[in-house]
Amino acid sequence: MNAQPVRIAVVYEPGKKPKPVWFELNRRQHKVIETTYFWKDRLGDTTRLHFAVSDGEALYELIFDPSEQSWTVESHRIE
Repeated sequence: MNAQPVRIAVVYEPGKKPKPVWFELNRRQHKVIETTYFWKDRLGDTTRLHFAVSDGEALYELIFDPSEQSWTVESHRIE
């Protein structure tokens, strides 16, 4: 699956990594039930944040690009 921009709600707390709460994909809101994994990578000079999250039905990879202040979902699969 290609990266798709998503609308997302995130909780930011001082000293902690962002916590995705829900995101919209294909006009459907997905509530994040669990974050199963978190990692960082680099794309050029930008350090991107990756979150593997589950809505209870599928696993999604949410990616935050701080240079563009944007979120995308890059892949998902049925668990």
